[in-house]
Amino acid sequence: MKVFINKDIPEAGILLLQEKGINFTINPTENVLSRNEFIKICQENDVLLNVGSNTLDEDFFQQCPNLKGIALFSVGFDSVNIPSANNRKIPVGNTPDVLSRATSDVAFLLMQSVARKSFYNHKKIINGEWGSFNALSNLGQELYGKTLGIFGLGRIGFEMSKKCKAAFGMNIIYHNRSHNENAEKELDAIYVDFETLLSQSDVLSIHSNYSAENNELFNKNTFAKMKPGSIFINTARGKFHNETDLFDALTNNIIWGAGLDVTNPEPMNQDNPLLSLPNCCILPHIGSATFEARNAMAVCAAQNIIAVFEHKKMPFCVNEEVYY
Repeated sequence: MKVFINKDIPEAGILLLQEKGINFTINPTENVLSRNEFIKICQENDVLLNVGSNTLDEDFFQQCPNLKGIALFSVGFDSVNIPSANNRKIPVGNTPDVLSRATSDVAFLLMQSVARKSFYNHKKIINGEWGSFNALSNLGQELYGKTLGIFGLGRIGFEMSKKCKAAFGMNIIYHNRSHNENAEKELDAIYVDFETLLSQSDVLSIHSNYSAENNELFNKNTFAKMKPGSIFINTARGKFHNETDLFDALTNNIIWGAGLDVTNPEPMNQDNPLLSLPNCCILPHIGSATFEARNAMAVCAAQNIIAVFEHKKMPFCVNEEVYY
């Protein structure tokens, strides 16, 4: 069997594959393959290690009938049509847990950056606009004792909540499909409905898996229900928010500010008006970008591939139903 890796990954994963004698090919260029090129190569391989945002939809699966497994270099799997994979008994593996702390670090960083308008004030130095001391300028807000609202309190949301509670004594509320008993016990997190999450959060941070039903859930209607002094953080998927509505909310003082590690669309155009706002901090999707997290992701992806070759269950499978 042969494996195609569409972008280079850290050596930790490559070494595992080599140790098992697995035949793999890595896309030799940094160029993004066209869809036709991508599908053509996948047709010639048995397993795909997908790095990036290729759409693995029903059309993809129809054109790649030889695939026996898909390993994702991500924790999210919204780019894959899981029912299509299930129909063909193709296991899909992701990389959970290992990037939770790194991604929550970025959410925590953005929260503080927005609260103190740090990106904007840094730009003022670059533009020669430091100026003299003014007691009424450059004012941010403190986070001590405020309420953190988590949309999707899973592993990453738990790590974010833990940081916020330890650093600022923040109160934790959350909205999930089900209760997170561990968070309620360890962090005194309180489950609330979505409307309460919007109205009570001083900081609202998204950490949920994306699905089509949540497409642009955060829009003019939801922003209007948030506190005027609230901070919106999205490190999950850009499609959770409508960027035109977010711009309007930020410029009309409907919410205090926003911090984004993901955008809609992605990548963001350099002339996007959000980039010019003093109350918006944006990063280029670097949530998992640490040596430790990316190495661990490579290991998880390699372990999922090895399982396919050894006719075993993927250790990090998102559609375990294919094995039954």
